[in-house]
Amino acid sequence: MSLDESSARPTATELDILRILWDRGPSTVRDVHEAISAVRPIGYTGVLKFLQIMAGKGSVTRDETERAHVYAAAEPPEETKRKVAGDLMRKVFAGSASQLVLHALQDQPASQEDIAEIRAMLDAYEAQKKATTKKGD
Repeated sequence: MSLDESSARPTATELDILRILWDRGPSTVRDVHEAISAVRPIGYTGVLKFLQIMAGKGSVTRDETERAHVYAAAEPPEETKRKVAGDLMRKVFAGSASQLVLHALQDQPASQEDIAEIRAMLDAYEAQKKATTKKGD
């Protein structure tokens, strides 16, 4: 995201639009409107305004070569999710990853498969951190 990191954070509606663009790929305003209006009431001009704001923030790109402008997500979903999670962790949980995870799990219990996946990711994270530390010595 091109502007100040925290001011460029997507709103709930912007995240819905980004999910549509990640799933469908580059899309016209009409395409996005059809997809989002299936789950929430929003007018065509509302979607257009959101996309224009998002283009200004740098969260979407706009191809103006065709008559109908085509919008695409500027970043892959993993990058946006990482930034949003990091911002939430800093602002709400005072930088504590453990508190973020604890509260997320208390709100929405995880399956055994999710817990095993989290453990595997933590093991991989620790291994990568150790390897990086050894290279820096």
